[in-house]
Amino acid sequence: MASFTDFSTYININQEAVAREVVSGVRDALQQHIPEWELEQAVKMYVELLAVFGESLKNGNKEVVPNVLINWSKQNAQMQVSAGGNLAEIVVRYPPTREIFTEVFTRISIDLSMPIEDNAFLIKRINAMLDISLNETFFAFERLTEEFKRNSQKELLELSAPIVPITDAVVVIPLIGFIDEYRTKHMMEKVIPKLADMDVRHVITDFSGVMTINLNIAESLYQFGAMLRLMGMHVVSAGLRPDLAQTIVTGGIDMSKIESFATVKQALQSIK
Repeated sequence: MASFTDFSTYININQEAVAREVVSGVRDALQQHIPEWELEQAVKMYVELLAVFGESLKNGNKEVVPNVLINWSKQNAQMQVSAGGNLAEIVVRYPPTREIFTEVFTRISIDLSMPIEDNAFLIKRINAMLDISLNETFFAFERLTEEFKRNSQKELLELSAPIVPITDAVVVIPLIGFIDEYRTKHMMEKVIPKLADMDVRHVITDFSGVMTINLNIAESLYQFGAMLRLMGMHVVSAGLRPDLAQTIVTGGIDMSKIESFATVKQALQSIK
């Protein structure tokens, strides 16, 4: 009757054949188009996984999780996040992978005349490795998704309040879309320092692209203009629609000190 050492020897001799059988079986079960380079990458990973798996059986059955499996799981998550995919596209591959490994290991166990309990042990161990791979994929996908969101939000903030130079002394800050606390905070922490480093004397804040505004945001924008004026800059607004102006006035903000024009063109013409 064969032992784990015999199974290990068989696996080590036939690593690539077994790896390709697993990859082909998963591909056929999913009936999805998987790029050839990705299939070859999976084959290479499974070859290394089987090598570690075989060695663990010879070394006192000590359970070992190969680094190649962890790295491969993280890379899968990274590829999905980078491509704008979702986690389900990866997770869906695990059930057929378990089934194929079960079929392959059972066939090998039968060929080697291994006891059924030994075959069950082998299947349990490979499933434990796949569970770890799945967990690593979840954790990596979650972390990378959050990182991607933070980077995207940062890029959006940079675009949401750009500094558009008209001349060396005149800039326009067009505000677009919905103004929230994150954008006003960005203006305070990022836009003001940039303006301070420039030789700017006139700042035109263009509200024509703003969708909506609330009182708290209006107060923050008022403070934004007040800080620029304290820095010696001439600040004017343009494009304030009646509904936005009403929100500001209703909130008790004194508009009498704010120069306001219907368009950016009119604001530019007012600057001497």
